[in-house]
Formats: sequence, structure tokens, C-alpha cells
Amino acid sequence: MKSNKYSQRDSNGLIPAYGGELKELIIKEESLKSELLSQVSYEHVCSDRNACDLELLSVGGFSPLEGFMDEEDYKSVIQSNRCTNGLLFGLPIVLDTNNSQIKKGEKILLTYKKQQLAVLEVSSKWEPDKSVEAKFCYGTNSLDHPAVKMIFNERGRYYLGGKIYSFELPARDFPCKTPKEVRDLLPANFDVVAFQCRNPIHRAHYELFTNALKSENVSSKAVVLVHPTCGPTQQDDIPGKVRYLTYKKLEEEISNKEIKWAFLPYSMHMAGPREALQHMIIRRNYGCTHFIIGRDMAGCKSSSTGEDFYGPYDAQNFANECSEELMMQTVPSKNLVYTKEKGYITAEEAKEKNYQIMKLSGTEFRKKLRNGDSIPEWFAFKSVVDVLRKS
Repeated sequence: MKSNKYSQRDSNGLIPAYGGELKELIIKEESLKSELLSQVSYEHVCSDRNACDLELLSVGGFSPLEGFMDEEDYKSVIQSNRCTNGLLFGLPIVLDTNNSQIKKGEKILLTYKKQQLAVLEVSSKWEPDKSVEAKFCYGTNSLDHPAVKMIFNERGRYYLGGKIYSFELPARDFPCKTPKEVRDLLPANFDVVAFQCRNPIHRAHYELFTNALKSENVSSKAVVLVHPTCGPTQQDDIPGKVRYLTYKKLEEEISNKEIKWAFLPYSMHMAGPREALQHMIIRRNYGCTHFIIGRDMAGCKSSSTGEDFYGPYDAQNFANECSEELMMQTVPSKNLVYTKEKGYITAEEAKEKNYQIMKLSGTEFRKKLRNGDSIPEWFAFKSVVDVLRKS
């Protein structure tokens, strides 16, 4: 078995946060909160995506960031996937606005659904070249890419950077454990394998992440953190609240000490390689030493041509290039298929033994859901199907 030559442990026997320290930005002193509120010049109402970014900044999920990126870090990240201090970062974390009045040095109150979440001390304001951002971050300027469409059609004209003073987290329909709370669940000196997904977990996913614990570069002392994103994704994805309910149902149903569960308030960009790096940094901050990465991770297709924006192994290859510097290891997700003869095995073994592979496409699955038709248990957990049918 390969040893994890990259790993380093903190005093709790866990991998340290990226940059060495978990940057938790929530202030406790009421006097400081009152002082900051008295200095506010404008109010900014956060979008769902802004609120996810702000929450991850506040709890340390984006460590080592201490606020939204300024113009120099923004340009550095889009051009070289690194901050100006040299540390890796996948995608820029910025606050967008159409308010032309805001000036550098002012303080802005950030609200979301009538909650006062934080104050931003503006250190940088600029008008970004979104065409350059799209090309570098997503490899395309096509509005057929969901994130390119988002930055051109949803984001405001200006970007703001600066330090964050956070008061509270967004009130959500589902609880999202902070990095510190997840770290408190993890056993000391274990490998922690992160499983990222943005859809309800099917049987194949379950087989994949439990199988990952047997990978040659994972220690015999290991747990898997099932850590799905519950923020905004693509338009046709299942809503976050419904996704959460399916995971919660499975957590209650599956009693396995090797599986830990948490939910991530992150909005997907479908950025392929860049997104893979972003997810690895976040998961390291949550205490993970390994990251499962599959074929076409965080990939997407053109809405008009149906062509893939990224190659099937682009994200995997880029993640492997970054893994040593991140002190993490990637775990390739095996191509598992369900066979009549032996259940879930690798596609290679099924082909070699000429077993009959059972298939059910996503389109067929959704059709069966709508029509109330029975769905085979080898494909989906009955409890997950029940939740989806009630939603």
C-alpha cells in the first residue's frame, strides 16, 4: 500500500487547514458589531450565490481567505489559479454589485433574506473583463456554459473585494456543519476521503465511495466524508432542500461508522478542472486528506450543441498536478456497473467475464419517477425514491 507521503497532522491528528490556519471570520463582540454597523454606507442584498460564498468565507471553508478577493488576487487567480501570495485557488471569490456609488474604504452591510450577515470593508472595486474571466476560468466565452451565462447575465457590473466581519450565517432549510464542526467528528490520524456530489445518491454512488476506502493509497484506518453541495447548481438540477432530504434519509438508514455525513453550502460553477481544485481546497479545510475524483468531474455540455466543454480526464489530471502541493491525494472513482451475475463490479471485470450489465439512464429514471413506475433497488435506494416522489 502506498503511504500518504504528503500528509501532515495538527495537534488534533488532522490535516491542517490550507495556509495553516482555519480562518473563521464570525465576530463575537457586540460592541464591535455595533461600531461596524454605525459605519455602514450602503446595504448589499446578497444573491443565493453571494450568500454561499459569504458563508464559506465566514466559517473558514475558503481558508486562507479573510474576505472577498481584491482586484490583484482576482486577476492572479483567473490567470494562474493562484493568489498573489502564491497559494493555489481554483476560482475567484468576489462580491458583485451594480452600485456605482460604492467607494474604496467604505463599509457595506451584507444582508440575505432580511438577515444582517456581515460587513464588508471595501479594499478594492473594479469593473472586471468578464470575457477574460470566462476564458481563463471556464475555457470558453460561450453562454451555453452555465457559469459563463451566470457571470454575464446574473453578476453585477462591478466587483468588490475586502475584509469580512461576519455576524451570523444564513438561515437555511438544512443545516450545514462548519469545517470546525466536521473536524470535531473526525477520528485522529485517520485518512479522510471526501465524496463530492450535487445530485441524490444512488446505489452506484454508495458502492463507489465505500469502495474508495479500499484504494491502495488509502490507509486501513480511514473514513469517508459524504459531503454533497446543496447550493445553486444548473437550472435543471434537483433543488438543494430536496437533495438534502435524500441524504438525510440515507444517513438515518445506513449505520456505518466509516461514513460521516455533512452538507456544503457551495454554488457549483461546473468548471471542470478549476472546480476540482476548488473542491479539494474546500475539503482540506474540512479535514479531508483524500478526494474522490471521477471521469468528467464538474463537467457540463453545451446547451446548444451537446458537446462537452472539458475532456473526460481534464479535471482528474489537473487535480493530480495540484495534489502534492495541497498535501492531499486523489482517489480515482472506479467505473462500476451492475451485473445480473455478481452485482456491482468494475466495467473491466464485467467485460472480461462477459456478464450482463443492467442499465437505467437518467432520463428513464426521471420518467419512471414521474409515472410512478417501479425503480429497481440496484439503481436507487427505495428511501431516496420515496423522498423524490413526494417533492
